[in-house]
Amino acid sequence: MTTSIIDAKAYSFALQIILLYKQLVSEKKEFVLSKQILRSGTAIGALVRESEHAQSKRDFLNKINIALKEANETKYWLQLLRDSGYISSSTFKTIYPTIDELIRILAAIVKTTKRNLLL
Repeated sequence: MTTSIIDAKAYSFALQIILLYKQLVSEKKEFVLSKQILRSGTAIGALVRESEHAQSKRDFLNKINIALKEANETKYWLQLLRDSGYISSSTFKTIYPTIDELIRILAAIVKTTKRNLLL
C-alpha cells in the first residue's frame, strides 16, 4: 500500500493527539477540551484517508476542505489548552509545528484542486 505524505503526516499527528488526550485525562483530569481535540485531531487523517477513494474531484475537494477545517479547529484547541495551562509550552511547541504544516499542505491541496477543476 502506498501512502501519501499528507496521509502519513496526518496519521502520525493523530497518534500524537491520542497521547495528548491520554495525558490530559489521566494527569489533568480534563475531559471536555481533551475530547474536542481528540475528535478534531484524529478526524484530519480520517478525512485524508477517505479522500483517497473520493467519487469525483469535487468529492475529493470537499473531503480535503473538511480536513482543513478540522486542522484549523485543532490548532484552536491546542492554543486554548496552552493558554489555559492544561499543556505546557514545551508540549505545545512539539505539536504545534505539525498542525501548522498540515494546514499549509491541506490549503495547498485545496488551492491546486480548485485551480484544476476550473481548467
